[in-house]
Amino acid sequence: MANIGIIGSGNVGANTAFFIAEHNVAHVVLYDIQEGLSTGKALDMMEAAPVRGYDVRIQGTDRLEHVLANDIIIVTAGSVRKPGMQREDLYSENAGVIRELAKSMSGSSAKVIMVSEPVDLLTALFVEESGLDRRQVMGLGGVLDSTRLRYFIAEELGVTTENVQATVIGRHADAMIPLPRYCTVSGVPVTQLMPSDRLEELFDETRNAGSLIVDMAQRASSYYGPSAAATELAQAVNMNTGRIMTVSMMLRGEYGIEGVAMSLPAVIGRNGIEQVMLPQLTDAEQQKLTASAEDLKTMMKSAGGKK
Repeated sequence: MANIGIIGSGNVGANTAFFIAEHNVAHVVLYDIQEGLSTGKALDMMEAAPVRGYDVRIQGTDRLEHVLANDIIIVTAGSVRKPGMQREDLYSENAGVIRELAKSMSGSSAKVIMVSEPVDLLTALFVEESGLDRRQVMGLGGVLDSTRLRYFIAEELGVTTENVQATVIGRHADAMIPLPRYCTVSGVPVTQLMPSDRLEELFDETRNAGSLIVDMAQRASSYYGPSAAATELAQAVNMNTGRIMTVSMMLRGEYGIEGVAMSLPAVIGRNGIEQVMLPQLTDAEQQKLTASAEDLKTMMKSAGGKK
């Protein structure tokens, strides 16, 4: 069975480890810069195994090299959003941590799942600094956005979430781009099931979901949703499922965009991003995507993301 390493043992990292164990996806090695934190949480979770019934092993370590030796690495390290902060506000705080981690992984064959915020900026930074093939590095943004939209659509229509498919591309921010014609309920386009104005309201709820949780909780950003989404993505890689998931990736000419990371649908398997899927965009959607790319380039330059 493959091993999954998780860098960062805070709320997102620890819950991701727990969800991976609950689904018996893989053995987990948990790391945190705070000495003893990962080993303590790993022990706590393993003591729950007889009750919860998982058969995989969760280990904690204070040595980063023990995590970097794994097949799949989930990055949750860094600061989290506080009330009133935008995701991009974290870039200067977290870029240094991600840059050093990326350099330490140069030449690695591991698949990297970026959860730390701002996920699009840090995904691009990781690819640039590590020199890894872009297919190895997947940001969580679009997976989480699409998952949230699935929930809102299911709640609105009173159906189970497993019958709902939703696609959100672009930045993991207010500028995310939901694609209504690619949102369906058991194959029926959601545009046939609710008025367009109500659908737009659900799109707005999706855009604001993360900020609302931060504002309500006051002390921490969301972590159950991101942990569940990270587990699903890791499972798709580890099990080589070929699932189509919307992940943040370094763009290399898709829609005429280069040098930034944003979310697009992709076939996910053992190699990470196996194939990029390109939905047909309207002129307005293309313009929004292009504008987002320019915004991201400006943010990276002004924050000193590139050296």
